[in-house]
Amino acid sequence: MKKILALLLALICVQTVYAQKEYGLKFSSLINDNLTLENAIRLGLENNSAFLTAKQEIIIAEQKVSEAKFRYLPQFSLQGTATWYDLDYPMVLPDSVANRFLPGNGLYGDKDQFYGVGVTATQYLYSGGRINGTLKMARANLKQVQSRYEIVKNAVVLDIKKSFTGLLYAQHNAKLTQEVLALSEKWYKHPTGDLWNKIRIRALLADLKSKRNQAESELKKAQLAMLVSLNKELNSRVTIKGDFAPVKTDWDLPHLNLWAMEFRPELKSAIYALEADNIAIDLALSKRYPDVILNASYEQLGVNSLDDVNKQVSLAVRLPIPYNFSEQIAEKKAEQQKSSLRRAAIEDKIRVQVAESFENMLFWQTEALDRQTAYNELNALLTQAAKNTPKTGTAPLEALQDYLQAAQGYFQAVRNNAVAKAELEWAIGQDL
Repeated sequence: MKKILALLLALICVQTVYAQKEYGLKFSSLINDNLTLENAIRLGLENNSAFLTAKQEIIIAEQKVSEAKFRYLPQFSLQGTATWYDLDYPMVLPDSVANRFLPGNGLYGDKDQFYGVGVTATQYLYSGGRINGTLKMARANLKQVQSRYEIVKNAVVLDIKKSFTGLLYAQHNAKLTQEVLALSEKWYKHPTGDLWNKIRIRALLADLKSKRNQAESELKKAQLAMLVSLNKELNSRVTIKGDFAPVKTDWDLPHLNLWAMEFRPELKSAIYALEADNIAIDLALSKRYPDVILNASYEQLGVNSLDDVNKQVSLAVRLPIPYNFSEQIAEKKAEQQKSSLRRAAIEDKIRVQVAESFENMLFWQTEALDRQTAYNELNALLTQAAKNTPKTGTAPLEALQDYLQAAQGYFQAVRNNAVAKAELEWAIGQDL
């Protein structure tokens, strides 16, 4: 018994820790300084039109569920009529004015007007499951809309994560190239040696300056990409902060596949589409059954006053006879089979996406750690060489270029590592 309780507690804890973050919380669009990744995601969702449209679709689907529930209740109508007539033959007024029967001139003397007020109630006692099926269809549609909302949200979150990581990388790369260029210019403010040596030094300095300019250009592009992901004005100023270090996952592929089957909204949407098709078949089959309708009305009517009273209670049985009954059944069954095949194809596609993202994540988390070790060693050697080693000839500049290349490789690995993690989280449908 204790083992069972411990297992349940562990499952609850895991569900709590690894539950999908709710990024749809309100975040002030006026706050643009030092955005963390989570706040950037909230700000991006708050400004994203596709995400906001998906939220409105949920509201519409919820209202349709409420409308379907009202079909269980009696339908009441209250109506008053005033009719002036000149008839040579009796007639029945249209349905819009209560189907009132007018006997013609002479019944009420020379009067040519008639008044009436009444209330009518109609209740379906039995509908062959059509009302219940309509409610089930509305609920299935709501689930599909909610899944589409999650699909849009996951896509927006992935885009913001990539832009955020790209901007962090660009910031660190621009800072790195500027520091290396400043250090090289400090060392070689007045180059010495023969002309061939000076030419080589000037060429190496120009190359470092070109890399610095390229890094600044990439930084501006990354800032623009961040503004686009946040759906901000292109002249806005946004700053971000976050850890720029290797990340890793300790989960194995079978666990991630199980999570993907549980959390991916695309698969949920396919499941709900199949459910909707099953309901559609039931609705088509329900046309074989009659409607049993209870109707009651109370009216007061007359020529000069409302003294006359009409009361009635009717029980009606109505059996629809559609010509295309068999065709509808065949159509709905074909759609059901189509949804089943689509669901199987989505499952296979998700497994492939998870496997590819997982392998990409494993490679870059290992590669980033290896490059980090080399970067730290080179950083320590550069610090020592800058203090104790004379800066003559082209060897120091060549060493700076090699250091810059290794440092940029490490930063690129960290960026790719973070992007791989974001893509893996998208593939399984939740944050790790």
